[in-house]
Amino acid sequence: MITALDSKAMDANSEALGVSVETLMSRAGQAIAETLKTRYMGKKIAFVCGKGNNGGDGFAAANLLPRTDVTVLLLSPSSEIRSQEAQNQFSKLTCPVNKFIGTDLSQFDVVVDCALGTGVTGMLREPYSTYVDIVNDFPGDIISVDIPSGLGSDKTVVPTLTITLHDIKEGMNPENSGEIIIKDIGIPAEAFTKVGPGDMLRYPVPLKTSHKGCNGSLLIIGGGPYFGAPAMAAMAAMRVGTDLVRIATPTYSYASISSYSPVFVMEELKGDVLGPSHVKKLLELAEISNAVLIGPGLGLDKITAEAVKDFVKECKKPMVIDADGLNALGKNFNSNGTPVILTPHSREFLRLGGTIGSEPKTHVRIKATETGSVILLKGPSDIISDGDKVRINETGTPAMTSAGTGDVLSGIVAGLLAKGMSAFDAACLGAYISGKAGEYAFKKRSYGLIATDVIDKIPTVLAKGLR
Repeated sequence: MITALDSKAMDANSEALGVSVETLMSRAGQAIAETLKTRYMGKKIAFVCGKGNNGGDGFAAANLLPRTDVTVLLLSPSSEIRSQEAQNQFSKLTCPVNKFIGTDLSQFDVVVDCALGTGVTGMLREPYSTYVDIVNDFPGDIISVDIPSGLGSDKTVVPTLTITLHDIKEGMNPENSGEIIIKDIGIPAEAFTKVGPGDMLRYPVPLKTSHKGCNGSLLIIGGGPYFGAPAMAAMAAMRVGTDLVRIATPTYSYASISSYSPVFVMEELKGDVLGPSHVKKLLELAEISNAVLIGPGLGLDKITAEAVKDFVKECKKPMVIDADGLNALGKNFNSNGTPVILTPHSREFLRLGGTIGSEPKTHVRIKATETGSVILLKGPSDIISDGDKVRINETGTPAMTSAGTGDVLSGIVAGLLAKGMSAFDAACLGAYISGKAGEYAFKKRSYGLIATDVIDKIPTVLAKGLR
């Protein structure tokens, strides 16, 4: 079962892989037409089409059926058809084309519902609201394409049969969708097993009504022996669009991190390193944050490891654990239901009790299940799993081995988590953005790129990916 957003992301990823929307629409039309020929050959069929690609799928199917058996009924003027692909399919129609409103449906045996696709919410607007009322009174069979029109809104078509494409969509069941047939339309496996440019659709774009704080508040717990790591993680989080980053760090690194940028909100932890005495204050700071990143630059002091364990056990906010934070967890960590992302490289993964071997995807999935966490195993190809799903990210460059690039990645992922993304989606998209930023940096810096070059290119990834 996939969400409306999954479906849109897969379509965009397919196009990036060389399978065009036009090809997918043609294949959808063929799948729909084959089902209708098998079940309703010789029947009078009305395709009711909206102005989106769901309507385009209907046009494509109508083009493959005998013109004497088919009529296309439009819910909006043909000039309002949105995509070029749907326009192309519409231009090929040889069957009768009429307006839906005012047409007597009693002359038809079957109505094919191609009005609205996935992602509809709230109150249905006209003409769709009236359309749903009329078509649900139709005495013959109603066939919905991909998803019953209006599913997820205040009213929906209730079909006899739904021909869904690629996979069942979230919310569908026999009660609201009738008999469900799944049709493969040739979406490449890589479109959903690998993270691609279509996944930029998952990025939480700010609302026009946004004000300061609406787009994420992140607490970073780091520093002590080192100051560069938390500073770079913080800047990466802000470059990915997090509104506010608060850095809690020991006195030893406080001044150095403060001098890095005037946009950080700083919280001083008395002493040279993080210790158990700081945990209470950190939990209070976590309560006023949307997410937490713990680990960058903390060092390996025994009292720091103790503090990390205590904090992670008590904190219930979404959390990214990286670097020295991972080293504190040991082999028996479990999130106990808190949304947690672990971002190990291969050696850290082994220290967590993981195994890589010849089937790393399987082992990452197993360890994600054991820890109750999302694991982002960093490598030439990143492996991301929540214990159920596994995805691969292949963006990046071999030049991204310099110190600090892992901190940049954890900052991006934590920033997306603070902006409201789920742990799995934040890990997948964060890995993609980090790698893509590295690719852009490589074009200018070649093998001399450093972590801050990657940070500088994060806005370029957003600008190009969110167009």
